[in-house]
Amino acid sequence: MKKINNLFLGLLVCAFICTTTTFAQEEKAEEEFKPMYLVVTTLHWSTDSDADFTDWAETEQEYFDKVTSKNDLIAGSGYYTHYFTPDNSELLSVSVYKTWEDIDKANEVTNKLIMAGWPDEDARNAFFEKQSSYYSSKHGDEIYTTFPFTKEMKTDSTEPVLVYLRKNTASDEGGKGYKEFFDNITMKNKYIKGFYTHGHRWGADARDRFEVGIYDNLADIEKAFEENERLIKEHWPNEDARKAFFKEYDKMFAGHGDYIYTSVPKLSK
Repeated sequence: MKKINNLFLGLLVCAFICTTTTFAQEEKAEEEFKPMYLVVTTLHWSTDSDADFTDWAETEQEYFDKVTSKNDLIAGSGYYTHYFTPDNSELLSVSVYKTWEDIDKANEVTNKLIMAGWPDEDARNAFFEKQSSYYSSKHGDEIYTTFPFTKEMKTDSTEPVLVYLRKNTASDEGGKGYKEFFDNITMKNKYIKGFYTHGHRWGADARDRFEVGIYDNLADIEKAFEENERLIKEHWPNEDARKAFFKEYDKMFAGHGDYIYTSVPKLSK
């Protein structure tokens, strides 16, 4: 796997178009940062008892080889399947674009690549009928914009990684300190292999703010929490100063939910 998406991923992953606070308050100094756009489709496995999933990976690999990998307007992409989430039927399909305009342009290129990849109409129809058989009709689409708080992960490993997604709800209280925490805790945590932030651009809830951590295994997620505590005490050795910082920091979010997915390296761009 060459690179985790600027998610989430890369994700995973501002002179934000978002008009809300939280992350946006502290990114203003990152003048050279250019936000990217994530189109995240939440899919669900088919509940049809006759559905055959044995060749799902091969089918999606064929589509990836003929279409996604050849579409230069798709800057990154990946599939992320359920590991620990409320719904074990879900999987995420993520595509990353450099500009908002590229989203529409990429669809045009995709259509041309599909025609070139399956020039025979009957074969084309048969392939997409097979591909759609893996999924139920239930799905959701969201578009997010990336934030500059990123810890890039680059690896030549072909092994799956765990993607720990923290879905925050932005509060109306403001709050501050995100950059200081990111620079001194997240960036220094050796168990966090990659880290990406992004937030609402188009979708159901404008308050959505995401933090996406990349880990080698489940044990490292637990170790990362412990390492955070150590780094926090190291950076704020004075207890009163530490409490004062987090009193403001905690105002940024009204609540959060936790989700863990696993990557599918062969389907990552």
